[in-house]
Amino acid sequence: MELSLDPKALDTVSQAVREAGLLAKAQQQKIHRSYKNDGTVITETDLSISRSILDLVTTLFPEANIISEETLTAFNPDSPCTFVLDPIDGTDVYSQGLPSWAVALGILDRERRPVGAMISAPRWGIGEEELFIRLDPGGELLVNDKRFTVTGDKTFPHQITMGSSGQRLMDFSRFPGKVRIFGSSILHMLSPVLYEHIQGCVNQSCFVWDIAAAHAVLLSAGMDIEYVDGTKFEYTDAMLQQRKPFSPSFYAGTKECINALSQVLPPTWKE
Repeated sequence: MELSLDPKALDTVSQAVREAGLLAKAQQQKIHRSYKNDGTVITETDLSISRSILDLVTTLFPEANIISEETLTAFNPDSPCTFVLDPIDGTDVYSQGLPSWAVALGILDRERRPVGAMISAPRWGIGEEELFIRLDPGGELLVNDKRFTVTGDKTFPHQITMGSSGQRLMDFSRFPGKVRIFGSSILHMLSPVLYEHIQGCVNQSCFVWDIAAAHAVLLSAGMDIEYVDGTKFEYTDAMLQQRKPFSPSFYAGTKECINALSQVLPPTWKE
């Protein structure tokens, strides 16, 4: 059954995600870097956005799960849907003043299929300095409030995006194309959809909040993700309830592009 959520409540959440991106943009120049116990970067903006979006979603959708990178919440496997929040995807580049970061909120249905996304990247775009994506469950893909259609041949990876630490995991000896690295998994995964001349993505092991929103956008465009060992990608209890990273890396794109990536850009070793 297709997930159905109150459209007016989704409007409210969508506006909040957009405003969170603009708030983060306004604060970026004076942001202070600090570090978690594992050495990853954290900023007060991450924490502030996490608190505000968590509170809003909990109020509007009390029956839903919500997973955030910065806040541990209870997970009910019987909930009708799960919201997955990355308050700043690309915190490291954000904290350095670079433009390639995003506020990302994904929606999984009861079967854990990515069916919705709200993504605000106010210093990123398609020939303009703003990117806002909205995909309601069962709805059409909107980019900057306009219906979006994928353009370009997406069958072979002439250009790909890749995570900033993923190059050591792949064998480039047979890869003939170009690689773009932005420092944000969300933007890496969105690129085959948004940009005409980028066909695929290779993303290293990370967490559910780094990918859920962009995965929904890929699926809406007829694309998907697949582990580099050829196995199907699934949202497991370990990822959702225990907040553990998935492994190994995955390919993203059309089925044809994923097949080509497995031939021209195989993994160097088992992760």
